[in-house]
Amino acid sequence: MTSLRRAETSGLYAIQRSLAAPRAIAGARVLSHVGEHALGWLAVGATGIAASRGHRRREWVRATQSVLTAHAAAVLIKRVVRRPRPDDVRIQVLVSTPSRLSFPSAHVASTTAAAVAFGPLLAVGRVAPGSVVATMAGSRLVLGVHFPSDVAIGVMVGWAVAVSMRRTRT
Repeated sequence: MTSLRRAETSGLYAIQRSLAAPRAIAGARVLSHVGEHALGWLAVGATGIAASRGHRRREWVRATQSVLTAHAAAVLIKRVVRRPRPDDVRIQVLVSTPSRLSFPSAHVASTTAAAVAFGPLLAVGRVAPGSVVATMAGSRLVLGVHFPSDVAIGVMVGWAVAVSMRRTRT
């Protein structure tokens, strides 16, 4: 085990010990299912598209494309990097996953893209999108399915995709 993996495992163990209360675990499991394959965020985007017309509809389409692209980018990176999920005996894995690969978190990447892309369309200010991202990131750690660096890079991937796609809007 590398020193980085040891440090991240110890950090993840500390996070689980301090945050993994029954209510937190239940909420994290709900978020896990909502975020699976970005389906919850794609549903929000589809609703925005259906409820909008003209220029606003095009904005919702682009924002939803950001979510899908961020998810796809994270999955592609996972397949290239091939970092296994946490497997230390101290870590409780509290939800099933569709893959044994962990880096980066696709849940967090798509959630970050949704927060960046949907936030302005929903006029929710700056605090709410950040809270959504932090909550999803924390949930992946509480559930024991990602290392801290997985969620940190997931944030970066989602942010980069959403910002770059927002800048290319016509």
